[in-house]
Amino acid sequence: MDISSEIKIIRQKAFMTQEAFAKELKVAFSTVNRWESGKTYPNISAMKQIKIFCDNNNISFDELQSAWLSKTKEKK
Repeated sequence: MDISSEIKIIRQKAFMTQEAFAKELKVAFSTVNRWESGKTYPNISAMKQIKIFCDNNNISFDELQSAWLSKTKEKK
């Protein structure tokens, strides 16, 4: 899957709106919206926040991590 889909799945598994998810990650609502629409993707700092969120909520981070690593390798 792609990064945008994986972020949306994580958020939905936590039964959160984009706004609530953004607040939890300490980013703007528009940031989460852009991630989920595929316009941008999280930087390393945001990925760390998402990892912490997943760990705290017993949600798998593996698929998002794989998608993110693949995307960052493409950029090089």
